Amino acid sequence: MQVQQKYEEERQKRLRPDGDAQYVDLDTSDQFKYYRDDPWLDERSDKITISDNEHIKYLILGAGCGGLLYAAKLVKSGVPASEIRIVDSAGGIGGTWYWNRYPGLMCDVESYIYLPLLEDMKYTPKHKYSYGGEIREYLTALADKCLLSETAMYRTKINSLVWDDEQHQWKVNMSKARTDQPSLEMNVTTQFIIAASGLLLHPKLPGVVGIETFKGHSFHTSRWAYSVTGGSQSNPTLDKLSDKRVGIIGTGATAIQAVPHLAKYAKHLTIFQRTPSSVDTRGQHETNHETFSSTVATHPGWWKERNLNMARHLSDAIKPTDTNLVNDRWSICHSYRSIIGGPNGPTSMEDIPAFVASLHASDLPRAEEIRRRVDDIVKDRGTAQSLKHWYASWCKRPTFHDDYLPCFNQSNVQLVDTDGKGVDSLTATGAVVAGQEYPLDILIFSTGFRAPLSGGPAARADMKVTGRNGKDMDAKYNEDVATLHGVITHDFPNFFIPGPFQAAATANQTFTADVLSEHVAYIITQAQAKHPGQKVVIEPTKEAEEIWTGEILRRSMAFAGMAGCTPGYLNGEGLMDSLPMEARMKAARWGIWGEGLESFMNVLKRWEDDGKLEGLDVRAV
Repeated sequence: MQVQQKYEEERQKRLRPDGDAQYVDLDTSDQFKYYRDDPWLDERSDKITISDNEHIKYLILGAGCGGLLYAAKLVKSGVPASEIRIVDSAGGIGGTWYWNRYPGLMCDVESYIYLPLLEDMKYTPKHKYSYGGEIREYLTALADKCLLSETAMYRTKINSLVWDDEQHQWKVNMSKARTDQPSLEMNVTTQFIIAASGLLLHPKLPGVVGIETFKGHSFHTSRWAYSVTGGSQSNPTLDKLSDKRVGIIGTGATAIQAVPHLAKYAKHLTIFQRTPSSVDTRGQHETNHETFSSTVATHPGWWKERNLNMARHLSDAIKPTDTNLVNDRWSICHSYRSIIGGPNGPTSMEDIPAFVASLHASDLPRAEEIRRRVDDIVKDRGTAQSLKHWYASWCKRPTFHDDYLPCFNQSNVQLVDTDGKGVDSLTATGAVVAGQEYPLDILIFSTGFRAPLSGGPAARADMKVTGRNGKDMDAKYNEDVATLHGVITHDFPNFFIPGPFQAAATANQTFTADVLSEHVAYIITQAQAKHPGQKVVIEPTKEAEEIWTGEILRRSMAFAGMAGCTPGYLNGEGLMDSLPMEARMKAARWGIWGEGLESFMNVLKRWEDDGKLEGLDVRAV
């Protein structure tokens, strides 16, 4: 009970009435739009591969892991690559790995399960946790192999999609940005649209008073300014920092990886912390090719099996015969089922207190071990106390690093613990916390992205989607979201959605994307196989999507452990707990499958094996 009381005390410090409004969304801010400028453009970024008024059979929004997986699965199912076009607002392939190139960037789940289609590519990752540059290069190679690179169009934003019920296709308006030229606006049509724009897309800044007055260099970590710090992603020798006072706001997953490099090169580094991350052991090491071949990539299907094994461990769904294949600190975080679901969840309101208590009991030994680790590493007792996380492991994305905590033993590194309040204000020359100004030459915002659950597919991509009879997609998601399997929704024919709402999740988003992209490819190819040579329209019935929504709601109590979490992007900065019951029930429609990813996959398999495309209205037109 003492630990639970401490959790609640720390949570109360961080609750704010403004919720997500405390941040500046760079995609909607004119004043600070320069923070989102693309520093990575090259000659491929301006290439125009789509013509005005062109008809495209399969249009995919997003050139990251998700978009590439949807395209690759279509190709594997027999769709010619020439019928697919990928567009992305970024200047190249990679999605979040295109934008994020900060020093120390690495995958936070094992690369052997993260990198998509490893078996097809016959590739061995260089490290157990791949670094960002390698991931981006791998995704580029994957696009090349699937013959998608040359036809993809970058720096392209879809502005609107309108369903044409007479022609049975989508009318698409999009803008192609160009260097030293006005944007090129074009209109195309498409039979199928897949909106795989990703979850970590829109960087945000804290709405700190005086942010516009700071006169030093400042940037967001997703647009790392190597021109200011020195070095490059491939050679992160930040030699321009040797005489600089550097500040970084934020101590989440990005900062955990970037801080060790800043601490190594900066004259002085000040780290402004609102809420500490839980930082467990990483155990990074190079991949031994012989060991990889003999113990990891041992037989066809190993990638899926390894991913399922990891998903079972995180959902606390381990079978008696299961060994821990990934065998790292992530894979023993069984209480993570609180955010991704798992078997044997509560079936009534009366079951919830005991269920939540069991989650905390499961989590406490791990949490205490992580807090002891801070004491073991950080020498200054006050600093160590400030670096301990006081919330359940599932409330924020757990982090893993071997070099972050030792940084606080360096004489040039200072932690400013804002005790849950954040930085008070910025001046021309520094940051102010509790009345004290900390002088800075460079300020780095490690403040994350727009909450991935803050809007539907249209809102996430900043586009307007109008379906049949003028139905607005944002309105549907805000009022009565409903889908079939999380991938398609009534009134929006041939428009495919990669979850996460009403689908499933695990810590490895690539595996979730793999599952959903395979399912979507099955739906599209089977629908067309039923009407060979004809144009088809695919749409769930209203009844089918309400039945599926009911299944989501029936399992929603699996996420009862999220109540009382410290504020973060997973709970609307804590405001979810204050919603009236009617609003909570409405929000539950946005939930995911409460029994875990493997259970969700089994449901999809039974549906596919049935072969009837039950719940879908498939018409030849």
